[in-house]
Amino acid sequence: MDTKGQPGGGHYNDARYWQIGFFSLNNAATNLYLALMGYISYYANSIAGFSVMLVSCILTGMNIFDAVTDPIVGFLLDRSKGRFGKFRPFMLAGNVIMAISAVLLHFTTHEVNKYVRIPYFVIIYGLFVVGFTFQTVVAKSGQTILTDNPKQRPVSTYFDSMFVMAAYGGTAVFVANYLVPKYGGFTSKGLFQEYVIWVVAVSFICTVLAMIGIASKDKDSMIRRQSNVQKVRIRDYWEIIRHNKPIRVLIVAACTNKFAATVYSHTTVGVMLFGILMNNYAIAGLIGIVTALPTMIVVSLGIRVAQKMGQKRALVWFTTFGIIFQLIMTVILMQENITTVSFNPRRINSITFWFVLVYILLNGCKSITNNMVVPMIADCSDYERYRSGKFVPGLMGALFSFVDKAFAALGTAFVGVVMLVMGYNHRFPQIGDELTLELKWTTLFLYCGIPIIGWVCSVSSMKFYELDKKKMFEVTKHLRRKR
Repeated sequence: MDTKGQPGGGHYNDARYWQIGFFSLNNAATNLYLALMGYISYYANSIAGFSVMLVSCILTGMNIFDAVTDPIVGFLLDRSKGRFGKFRPFMLAGNVIMAISAVLLHFTTHEVNKYVRIPYFVIIYGLFVVGFTFQTVVAKSGQTILTDNPKQRPVSTYFDSMFVMAAYGGTAVFVANYLVPKYGGFTSKGLFQEYVIWVVAVSFICTVLAMIGIASKDKDSMIRRQSNVQKVRIRDYWEIIRHNKPIRVLIVAACTNKFAATVYSHTTVGVMLFGILMNNYAIAGLIGIVTALPTMIVVSLGIRVAQKMGQKRALVWFTTFGIIFQLIMTVILMQENITTVSFNPRRINSITFWFVLVYILLNGCKSITNNMVVPMIADCSDYERYRSGKFVPGLMGALFSFVDKAFAALGTAFVGVVMLVMGYNHRFPQIGDELTLELKWTTLFLYCGIPIIGWVCSVSSMKFYELDKKKMFEVTKHLRRKR
């Protein structure tokens, strides 16, 4: 990881690398809850007694509501200022709201009278969505005030990748190798309740550290140095959509990627892949630990590309590599001996070697493409200041999140529809279900086919993204002259 952009040059609004790392924990805090809520379909179906169709409809509706709240919270963020900063109050409030609602959701829903259980679930889940929006809007907008150094902004991708991998990988290990054996599967309320307590505690610690990381930058005096203070209006959303071409292109590229990521990372798809196709659900947890270090090496390579050639080129390159590795993974998963993959040193064979190698390369590409868009939103925000003079990081982040979450809702709905077509009307696929030919090809389609389609669309749209390394140098130079 390049460290030439350390503070002290005087030309940029630099940050120390510990500040970038600490602030990235804000993303880890929200992703811990995102991983938790990835299992909410199993809680709602197995514990609360909702049908598969009802669960899919509720979760899709909640994802749409999540998207709608983004412009509202982003508007409030840009108009806010106080003694505790612009961003930190939203981070803390969001995390506390998520903690309260997650506990209520998993500890009380199944105890509520069945006639009011559905509206109760929807209301509490809606409260969770509000808290989630509060904290995620900051994740996508805080980069703007943290640093504008083109050598430093890609570094946030490294930390985001590492922490998100730790959040998902750690919870996968925790669920697959501790909670599932302890409670016997996803039909025990104790599994979900213990899981919630751990997430609430760890996510709160991450949030506090993230607030420390951005504290010195999240001050009115620092924000005023970034740009002239102006009144933010509702119609600014429409003006940005009309005139800021880079954010439009980035939204298209990232949202096709988001749809794919929502599908292949869906809890149900994970159960189908590891628990049925590979017949070894414990791998779902262990794979994150086994591949963590080499995956970060791949991510580090992506950061170097972004620092030397620009974030646009890095995103295009590694999305293309992702398509290639996903095609290879498809071939590997089609092998008859895929069920023999094992991390036991005495049972490691050739299929294990190839599966792990391609998984590392593929997961590294996924980490880069999923997390690179966050600093690129900051580039689009800088371009808006360059174009119109408006400093609206909250609005830019919210505008991006709105469409991003809408596509996530489509991804969730898509998986639900596929399950219904397959005949899973009353329950989701469970660990150890019989592997039929239909189930095998559906798993391959959801885990491999959809990502390839999404990434092809993403690469195609990036041809129209103009904020390459040369253009961002021009933008940054112009903004420094206006300070």
